[in-house]
Formats: sequence, C-alpha cells, structure tokens
Amino acid sequence: MRVLFMCTANSCRSILSEALFNHLAPAGFEAVSSGSFPKGQVLPRSLTTLQQAGISIEGLSSKGNDAFEGNPPDLVITVCDKAAGETCPVYFGAALKAHWGLEDPSDVTGDDAQINAAFVATLLRIEVRCRAFFALAFDELGPQQLKHELDRIGSL
Repeated sequence: MRVLFMCTANSCRSILSEALFNHLAPAGFEAVSSGSFPKGQVLPRSLTTLQQAGISIEGLSSKGNDAFEGNPPDLVITVCDKAAGETCPVYFGAALKAHWGLEDPSDVTGDDAQINAAFVATLLRIEVRCRAFFALAFDELGPQQLKHELDRIGSL
C-alpha cells in the first residue's frame, strides 16, 4: 500500500509523517509526501528531529504532486491544521482520502527547548497514529470501513 502524506509546504509535518511511517512500516507499505505549494526544501529542524529519534532522513525532499503522476498513491492523508485556518491541499486522484490534522510545530515561537519540544510532540503524535494504522486488519476492511478507521485514527 502506497500512502501519500500531504501538507501545504511539504517541509515539516508531511515530511515527519513520511519518514516515521516508513521507519515503522512492515513490508508492503510505503509512504511518500508532497505539498500543494512545496517550499522546495525540508526544514532543518524537521531533519534534526528525525535524526535524534533514530529515523533515516535519506531521500527526503520537498516536492509537489507532479512527482507521483506515474505512481499514484492508494491512500492520501492530509496533515494540515484546519483549526489554524489552513487550507488543506486537495488530491484529485482515485485514492482513498483521510485527514490527520497536526498543528505546525514550525509556527511555535520561544526558545530552542520550546521549539524542539513542539517538533518532538508532533513526531510522537504521528507515531501514535502510524502504530494504530499498522494495527488495522487491512484484509478484513472494505473501503468504507477503512475510511472510518482512518478518520478514527485522525482523532488520536
């Protein structure tokens, strides 16, 4: 199963999601990420947070949806924060879609410790959701049941 994590800039939340998902993924699962308005570079603090957690940063880059035209995802998960008034990107392919909103840790202000804590907290929330995702009995779920489970996981 190929999962696309989407956000606006593809520099933080979707990158963290892609990397952590792939770090935990069993065989047969792969995550990629993109942005509706890609920043063109991954935030250095995103990469540092992943490295400090022992998660590979190899191959991570900020990109748009055109990078996946030849290999579309099975599932698209948006990670923008509707509560913060962000507009979530839209994927027009046939993939099943879900929303796992995350506050943007790059918007946190304060000293280094506060900002680092926000990135770590975001990564931990992604981990909870990814572990719940991998615990699903995929061969027993039809598309509607899977959508229901994905929406439930998005509220964790």
